[in-house]
Amino acid sequence: MSDWPDWNGRAVAIIASGPSAKKANVGLLRGLMPVIAIKKSVELAPWADVVYGCDHHWWRDVRGLMNFKGLKLAYDRHVCGDEYGIRKVEIPDIYCNKLLFGKVGTVGAAGNSGFQALNLAVQFGASRILLVGFDMNGEHWYGRNGWAFASNPTEDNFRRWRAAFDGAASDLSELGIDVINASPGSSLKAFRKMSVEQALREWGLQDAA
Repeated sequence: MSDWPDWNGRAVAIIASGPSAKKANVGLLRGLMPVIAIKKSVELAPWADVVYGCDHHWWRDVRGLMNFKGLKLAYDRHVCGDEYGIRKVEIPDIYCNKLLFGKVGTVGAAGNSGFQALNLAVQFGASRILLVGFDMNGEHWYGRNGWAFASNPTEDNFRRWRAAFDGAASDLSELGIDVINASPGSSLKAFRKMSVEQALREWGLQDAA
């Protein structure tokens, strides 16, 4: 669909909620590349282009982020639509742990918003993707989820998430997409690790930063 973001050939950052996100210098990303913030991580990057959250209870808790001017995305039909201005993303199989490429806006689940946002970034045309706060261990940078009906990740969740991301690495490589993990304590094994500053230098964006 032509009205989805067109980030063809661009570097894209995804800011998740792992403990390292708060220490990363995400302010350097502003204006250099499109940024997707996962739920509460929009507090670290209120200028993000997109906020994605697969937890409709969180969207209810923040009243749909009514003051956020960028694109808001979720897959739960209970919060999508005119009330909050949230656009719906499709997840055809909640047990799918693979990236989907057939239709823009239809993504693999893998049990977490970060993977779904990664799938969207690929569909939007990203050629380089920077993962921030993808620790896959520990608590969120803000502590435990505390909104009504919130859940918090267990080791079983982390195990599924790690397997999905590491399993997606070969697909991303075949597509020629360079993925850098800017989460120094991350349990993911498949992607190169470096700081936000180092990634910007490698991608030739350091002068603008």
